[in-house]
Amino acid sequence: MPDLIRRCLLPFALALVGAAAAAQIPADGTSALPDKTAALARAQAAMVGVVSLAVEDAGSIASLGRVRQGSGVLIGDDGLVLTIGYLILEAERVDLLLDNGRVVPARVVAYDQASGFGLLQALAPLRIAPVRLGRAEAADLDEPLMVASGGDDGELSLARLVSRRPFSGYWEYHLEQALFTVPARGDHSGAGLFNLDGELLGIGSLVVSEALGPAAGRLPGNLFVPVDLLPPILSELRSRGASRQSHRAWLGVNCAENEGAVQVVRVTRDSPAERSGLQPGDRILRIDGTEVGALETFYKRLWKDAAERDVELVIRRGDETQTLTVHTVDRMTTLRKPQGI
Repeated sequence: MPDLIRRCLLPFALALVGAAAAAQIPADGTSALPDKTAALARAQAAMVGVVSLAVEDAGSIASLGRVRQGSGVLIGDDGLVLTIGYLILEAERVDLLLDNGRVVPARVVAYDQASGFGLLQALAPLRIAPVRLGRAEAADLDEPLMVASGGDDGELSLARLVSRRPFSGYWEYHLEQALFTVPARGDHSGAGLFNLDGELLGIGSLVVSEALGPAAGRLPGNLFVPVDLLPPILSELRSRGASRQSHRAWLGVNCAENEGAVQVVRVTRDSPAERSGLQPGDRILRIDGTEVGALETFYKRLWKDAAERDVELVIRRGDETQTLTVHTVDRMTTLRKPQGI
């Protein structure tokens, strides 16, 4: 490990260790400091920048743009990099940016809609050490943590875990236990969340306005996907490109919870929702006979049965109640791939 990295991280490690009285570190911090500094330095060194270019006809360009930039974390001796999936969704090309200025091409190994993870394989040796995977479920609320991003402009910052709870995203996405930290980082996409031992706890996904939850009021922070979701599906991601849970019914809508109802905000072009006549502003009252007032209920009922089937939606449009039949599709079959793949 370069001495320069050690020296740069020393003040950071002192601040982190000094904030960690609850982590059962010796009061003077002296015996723990060298090990903690080295562990955090290894974690920082394992961060890489990720730049991807989506295929020209990718449907995700409308919401994510064609060029996407963020971070990834080296998790394998063989050059396997973990990132957030939307960075590499429908990617035609992906490059990894190292902090020494090197650019290494990578191929997409997996995009997993269910967890939100993406996996990349470096196509040349990175010559850095991978991180160890930790256990996000073992992290205590208010525990001091480190957030790191990668590439030439990668940064470090202190973070505090303030909430661990379910999260439903507007893009037909749900996590049973997401991690929420403060303060908010703008370069969150694919950033790594580490404990004092330099173990990876989560991958950055979003900026949120209510890190403590809607009932607690405004507190900007970040959402991290817990790394605990990875080990059970890792072999499946490497062999199949996605977990089985990702092969599920998809409508092609962005929805939000509005006064106890699920309201359509956006309809994806040429999606099952658009073909059925669903429109922005529609309020979804029931799906297959089940009343829905929250995104979580809506998604879980949508994903309960076969990926490709007819779904009955009861909606409210203006002052009228209507029933629409939507033929859902497997989201993974709709994703664009580079020619020849």
